[in-house]
Amino acid sequence: MESQKTSLRDQVFHKLRTDILNGIYQPQDELVETTLGKKMGVSRTPVREAIRQLELEGLVELIPNKGAVVTGISAKDMEDIFTIRSRLEGLCAGWAARYRTEKELEEMEEVVYMSRYHAGKEHYDQVLELDTRFHELMYEASRSKILAHTLSDFHQYVQKARKISITSKVRSRKSNEEHGMILDAIRAQDAARAETLATQHILNTIKNLENCGLEEAVKKTTT
Repeated sequence: MESQKTSLRDQVFHKLRTDILNGIYQPQDELVETTLGKKMGVSRTPVREAIRQLELEGLVELIPNKGAVVTGISAKDMEDIFTIRSRLEGLCAGWAARYRTEKELEEMEEVVYMSRYHAGKEHYDQVLELDTRFHELMYEASRSKILAHTLSDFHQYVQKARKISITSKVRSRKSNEEHGMILDAIRAQDAARAETLATQHILNTIKNLENCGLEEAVKKTTT
């Protein structure tokens, strides 16, 4: 029973978090437990627990006499996420260089090849999917479940911002070139170089978003 309760809470939490990050719930929107419970076909308990978890993640604020209000992600939050992620991606790439398998190298190489093709065709949805897959493979190759889980969460937080960045023709091509360089370092088992390249890769994404207008990018992720 406890396991089922936890699973239900997690399902509600992930649904609400995804909806907030995708802009279905806007900043200052109220999350009413009874309304959400009816909408999701669950009792108020898993909704209440999910909202508390969202508060811990900074996506919701509990205001006295008002209830749960969506706060969403600010430009500062997004910049913080990318900066923290840059360090963790570097660590991940360094570990991947040590522990990767030949199968993982082959899959990463295929992703880079297919990304180049789709970027040339301006198939940006496919480019985004392949970008995500490249990083997932790197996380798997690091052999750290904790690091992989943390980075996957960060990916979800900035999913729409990543899409804005990757739909730039210049950035999508450059990003894939950076993936290729990271892959070369991982293949050569050069952990130091892989770490440096992966860190810079994420920092370059921040720079691209700033050039696009980070504040505007944040607005686009919540509409």
